[in-house]
Amino acid sequence: MMSLHPDYLEKNRNSWNKRAELHFNSRFYDVKGFLKGKSSLKSIELGLLGDVRGKKVLHLQCHFGQDSLSLARMGAEVTGIDLSDKAIDYARKLAQQIQHDATFICCDIYDLPNHLHEKFDIVFASYGTIGWLPDLNQWAYIVSHFMKADGKFVFVEFHPYIWMFDDDLNEITYNYFKDTPIVAIKDLSYTDGKPDGQLTDISWNHSLSEVIRSLIGSGLQIQSFEEFDYSPYDIFVGSMEAENGKFRIKKWGNKIPLVYSLVATKSQ
Repeated sequence: MMSLHPDYLEKNRNSWNKRAELHFNSRFYDVKGFLKGKSSLKSIELGLLGDVRGKKVLHLQCHFGQDSLSLARMGAEVTGIDLSDKAIDYARKLAQQIQHDATFICCDIYDLPNHLHEKFDIVFASYGTIGWLPDLNQWAYIVSHFMKADGKFVFVEFHPYIWMFDDDLNEITYNYFKDTPIVAIKDLSYTDGKPDGQLTDISWNHSLSEVIRSLIGSGLQIQSFEEFDYSPYDIFVGSMEAENGKFRIKKWGNKIPLVYSLVATKSQ
């Protein structure tokens, strides 16, 4: 039985609306650098995406569109979707500023078939996405539904191992497997700066087996799967830059996974 929170969509939309302005103006996202031509995509996903020139790409949970527009700069025809209306407003603003076309849709990911009626060469999602979703079977259906018969799904996500720990990474607090919703009230986001008021987040942990099982159950075949002992983002307490662009938690070094990736295609 899926464990829901009755108003998770409203609370998470409100939380990400508060984050949108904060993140857009943060050093963490470096919009100034992006406007000068810097790509926001990391080496893990770039290696899996390959040459996207002329490809139709659907970017799920795109936030304010930096990765979407980085793909557009690479020659892709991109559609980005996100729950936050303020994030989508910023994404459209950013597209105008860099003069690159991209389509941005504001909706709940589960409701996307009511807003979009196309098929894509690549469906893409990365870093901090599925934790906001209660039902991965429905998520995997969306992924499969929008893929062309010869398309692929490229997915990079933070490893579920790390989400078992408390914010200080001292104790195992949460279940590795999906359990009741995790309700967290925070004064800060993961970027610099402070949001306007508190952030109420409702999320779920999803094990690797749940992710893979849901994709297979929607008719997809896993073509590659990798785990990484670093994060390309400096978002965890006590992290250090071990190598250029590779952050590890100092007390654990390279002993634990922080990120994983997979590529899936449709069964023929």
